[in-house]
Amino acid sequence: QRTTGRETTARLKLNKESLRWRRKFLTSTLKWKRVNLQISLVDNVLFKEQAQSPSIGDCLKLLKGERDEQLLAGLLLVTKVCQRDDLASLRAVYDAVDVRFLDRLFKTGMGKGAAAGSGLDNRDAYLQLSVTIVAAFCRIPEIAASMDMVSKVPMVLKIMTESNDAVLEECCEILYLVATSSEDGVSTFCESEGLKVIASRMHTMSDGSRTMELSIKILQYVLSKLPRDFITSSHLLDLATVVESLARQFAVLHSPLKFEALHLLSVIFSSKYLESLRETLRVMGGSKWSDYIHIGVMDILQNRVAPADKVHALVLAESMLSISGESWLLRQPNLTDCKASVPVDRCLLLVLESARVEVAVLLNELAYLKYEASKYTSNSDTALSTKQQHLTVAFSLVEGIIKLISTVGENEEVISEATIIKVINGLNETVNVVLEYLQDAKEHGQKKGNDLIASVRLVGSPFYSICFLLPMLCQMTMEIQGCKTLISSRGHKAVVEFLVKLLCNPVTEDMDRIFLACDTIMNLLLKQEEVHFQMEESSCISLLNALAFWAEKSDDPSVLMMAASICALGLDFTSEAALLKHPNFDSRSLTRLCHLISRSFAFATQGMADAVRSETDLIEIITSGFSRWADRFPSIKAAVLGV
Repeated sequence: QRTTGRETTARLKLNKESLRWRRKFLTSTLKWKRVNLQISLVDNVLFKEQAQSPSIGDCLKLLKGERDEQLLAGLLLVTKVCQRDDLASLRAVYDAVDVRFLDRLFKTGMGKGAAAGSGLDNRDAYLQLSVTIVAAFCRIPEIAASMDMVSKVPMVLKIMTESNDAVLEECCEILYLVATSSEDGVSTFCESEGLKVIASRMHTMSDGSRTMELSIKILQYVLSKLPRDFITSSHLLDLATVVESLARQFAVLHSPLKFEALHLLSVIFSSKYLESLRETLRVMGGSKWSDYIHIGVMDILQNRVAPADKVHALVLAESMLSISGESWLLRQPNLTDCKASVPVDRCLLLVLESARVEVAVLLNELAYLKYEASKYTSNSDTALSTKQQHLTVAFSLVEGIIKLISTVGENEEVISEATIIKVINGLNETVNVVLEYLQDAKEHGQKKGNDLIASVRLVGSPFYSICFLLPMLCQMTMEIQGCKTLISSRGHKAVVEFLVKLLCNPVTEDMDRIFLACDTIMNLLLKQEEVHFQMEESSCISLLNALAFWAEKSDDPSVLMMAASICALGLDFTSEAALLKHPNFDSRSLTRLCHLISRSFAFATQGMADAVRSETDLIEIITSGFSRWADRFPSIKAAVLGV
């Protein structure tokens, strides 16, 4: 078939173009074959027994070459002859190497760039070499801080998401060294979603590995440098994923890395992000991470470790109570990879004892810093603030345990009687220590401070703590010093509030608590002159109203006489005219009060009946009180005397 001249010209042109691309492909292929040959030659030189050992000078000669295969061989030789701590040699190599070549090597290893296709068979080797060299350079702080290395952070993070574990450790080393060398390193890490990358890879890392250690160190440093508004809802899941991985390390390891995991968990749980993170952890589902922390906390608290580490463990325990509730202390972990056979109440007792020790130590140290330290400096302010924060954690744990024991009926199958006795004794001692601290603060004129707020809250505020501590408070107020201590901490107000709440809706199950609270208040009122006690008007009116209401609804003589005797003592602080001016006391309140006192006198006139004889002491309190204040309460006087 004949062809025209135009067709012949087109075919010749096409053949020339095809030949040009074939020649380019062969050149590229031969180039990478030469690289492979050069690498083989280097290996032969290194491993021949009679060969002369290569030096850093040999590396530098190769790095001064013009061909890529020379540069590649030089870098490979660097990994063979340079020691990790030989910073001078590494600096010389960094100054000699062509940064553009190193970038091309990185891209080739990642499957990018012009040589990516032809070098595919050796891609992993090129990636390993480039990452190893950059990690070595970053061991020199000024190089790690350079923009040359900071600019590689996004690339390193991408490698971590796409490559196998062979380069993972050195990638983490690069990130750690760059982040800790400059603020730009931290900001670039964060902007490149470094937190997400580390979080996603931690669960694939071997327990206790160098890679895990570097990841923990990266997060410790970065979290300490984050701006306040950096963590958003999109990061909370990443933090929660980190918590899961750290919890396992905290439980299963018995090496220094266990404490690094503890410290990072403590930082996360102590941070400003905890409130939002708490909800994320709750909805994640599963309890393995919670069980891991349970085991780790027990490991720390039952062994001889630094006091600071015990505080970190208590921070974790307090956070777990806020996330999982007080019953977390009675959890029995069910983990196949971390079995621990311990009594179910072991964690409860360990946390209580450790918290008690911390309370005693911290209160003593705070008292010294505030009242006795001869030289008060700015460092003292920092120490004071830190100790107050730790005290709040310890107090919160004690309150949580009080709440847990207060519901002992719900936990009687898992909490033994012996455990309850240990808890009661420990709590009694701790409350006494706290009351002494509050008394000391009063003597020094201290009225403000987080430590004082937390102390008052522990002794006086929570309903559950008062409920549980009533036996101790009742016994304590039998002595003058005990009354003074309770009054100085304003704990009497909490007892009054507790009693008023119970009397508003009294039930049979609460009668023992009601009478304990009544006895405690009566102990204070009977010693009012010795302890210089003056009940606040609001407390007095609330108490009078509640007692009159309680007695009105009951036919029990013991209820009648207890209510009337406390009212008789409480009326010492006021008058009928003053009461009627108060918005919370009206004519109906006065009528109930008159009826209560008159009924008590009527009961007392029943002769020597057994019920009367059993209430002789209370009758004496009522009649004695009436003689003191009858003239100030004309309505009550008229009701009693039948006028």
